[in-house]
Amino acid sequence: MHMVASSSGKMQQVLKVSLAATFCYVVATFYFGVRAHSLALVSEAGHNVSDMLAIVLSFVAVYFQSRPATSEKTFGYQRAGVLAAFVNALALIVLAAWIAIAAIHRLAAPEPLQPKLMMYVAAAGVVMNGCIAGLLWRFSGDVNIRSVFLHMLGDTLSTAAVIAGGAGILLTGLTWIDPALSILIAAMILYSSSGIVRETLHILLEGTPRNLRLEQVRAEMEAVEGVVNVHDLHVWTLGSSSHALASHVCIAEMPVSDCSAILDSLNHTLREHFHIHHTTIQFEVKGCETTHGCAAPPPLEEIGAHGHHHHGHSHSH
Repeated sequence: MHMVASSSGKMQQVLKVSLAATFCYVVATFYFGVRAHSLALVSEAGHNVSDMLAIVLSFVAVYFQSRPATSEKTFGYQRAGVLAAFVNALALIVLAAWIAIAAIHRLAAPEPLQPKLMMYVAAAGVVMNGCIAGLLWRFSGDVNIRSVFLHMLGDTLSTAAVIAGGAGILLTGLTWIDPALSILIAAMILYSSSGIVRETLHILLEGTPRNLRLEQVRAEMEAVEGVVNVHDLHVWTLGSSSHALASHVCIAEMPVSDCSAILDSLNHTLREHFHIHHTTIQFEVKGCETTHGCAAPPPLEEIGAHGHHHHGHSHSH
């Protein structure tokens, strides 16, 4: 649990620095975008406002994720980050649509630009976004942080495109390059956001974790000595990096003490091969008509409950 706390503390520090830098850059890009009549720069400001929103949401989510479970929220707030990423990605899709519409209007009615100013501001943006993306890369295993990282990476690329666009306008005098760049930026925002929407929806709808194959989990569980078959198998994602499993396991009739050895083997397999630390496993005797556990249900249910006593380690990967 200490590792989780220290990791979320580091995440919060990185997000604080990112937020301060992004805020300064939003103000600068919007101000100079208006002065340079550059829609690409103004759309960059809009893109960066969405980054600020992403960082704020992620910051709140990291805070919630580190809070302990309660009797009302038995899994704690592990999904807070997933929800933040989902909201943030939806906001970005709306923003992409706005940028594209504004760019089409600008193509129809071009305006004079100040390409040099565009290039200076964009160069500062590339440095800032690149640094923030680098800091966030270390935590990008978390879907919530990855949504912010993708933003920053997208920003770094789109801001670099603004520099290229400014150079193009300077050399050729073609002002349509600016709105065309804006449409490109909007398409990039849309692409990265739709990926996050798909992934977060999959988690919120209790989908099987994307890097796990259910058949493989079943095969590994059935390979444990003493297991006859595995059915009613469910695997889902709690937060962005912790999974849970619930299953019925059919075993031959045996003393309760032997059942506990099978349970230990099952949990070891699930931990080592699939990084699943929270398990609820119900044993059933082969050929038993009842749906409730072994020859002695109360002790077995007790054993089954221990399947998740190592849940605290699930964040150590």
